[in-house]
Amino acid sequence: MEKIELRPIGYVASPVTEKVDENWGGVISRILLKPEYAGALLGLKDFSHAIVITYLHQAHYQKEKHLQRHPRGLESMPKVGIFSQRAKDRPNPIGVTAVKIIGVGDDFLKIQGLDAINGTPVLDIKPYFPQYDKIEVSMVPEWVNQLMDKYF
Repeated sequence: MEKIELRPIGYVASPVTEKVDENWGGVISRILLKPEYAGALLGLKDFSHAIVITYLHQAHYQKEKHLQRHPRGLESMPKVGIFSQRAKDRPNPIGVTAVKIIGVGDDFLKIQGLDAINGTPVLDIKPYFPQYDKIEVSMVPEWVNQLMDKYF
């Protein structure tokens, strides 16, 4: 059971066209669904947030370069394994982001805060359920706070 096939349900339409590592919080974008998924967003307007799962199509994982590295290549950050960071260059380039819902149409979702460039394939959209997705008390290393200071 090695083969896994995923197909996009739609694509990101965003003013951001180049890979960047900061200031995603104010970005307004749309997810344009493929015609066969029109109507699948019914009921999502009743939620304030969603979780968007993307395929990071411009990522290029190289084991020698990315298995262990300083996040974003910053020497001021500790060297950590790929599964201890949220870098885009990873063995399976899947993006997972919680976003604010601004508008819902039959075949599009208007959102804020999606860290994906124009044309990024979208694999799934899930409503944000605090019962599933919220951790009451969590812990991260201090370097994560420094790294994420200007991300959103």
